Amino acid sequence: MLKARSSLEAHLYMDLHPCECGGSGGFERRHHLEQQGEDLVAVYEGTCRACGRDRRFAFVMDEEVPPPPPAYGGDKPSGIIDPGEFAEVAFRYGRWASLGALNAPRSERDKYRGAMAAALAAEKEVLKFIPEGQDAVPASAFTSQRGRARYEKEPGKFSRDILEFKVEASQRALAAMEGDPPPAAGEE
Repeated sequence: MLKARSSLEAHLYMDLHPCECGGSGGFERRHHLEQQGEDLVAVYEGTCRACGRDRRFAFVMDEEVPPPPPAYGGDKPSGIIDPGEFAEVAFRYGRWASLGALNAPRSERDKYRGAMAAALAAEKEVLKFIPEGQDAVPASAFTSQRGRARYEKEPGKFSRDILEFKVEASQRALAAMEGDPPPAAGEE
């Protein structure tokens, strides 16, 4: 059974796994909790909007209390979403938020803040896959087809230096969206 560190991670997993029909993955989710032995299991059910097929996902919930959203989990890396998938999520949210905020009047930039916060949270997740004492995410961490393809295309983007730079850039962008002056390079 899948083990989720938070409900936000469970929802992202479902979003990343579309229906067999190729539909976008979207379905109106009904949710309930079940106690199965020692495990608390979150069950999400619904019908695919594209084909009407029943969808069901069950996640054993991690015992650790998750940090508040937009974080996907605590200090340990995900066991259900790989670093390439998190990198893709970060790219999509970050791109949408950056382009939207650049083209919006200052008074409307706040609506892009949530997407930039989600991008930042996903970037931080990628860093969790770097083992202690290493400088990059190992190739073995990429377990999904989507994640492996992203890694094979640009393995250098999974070095600690590049990932930390992306986190810092997203933090500055988020601060700018909140109206705070962005910190100078090296300041935090």
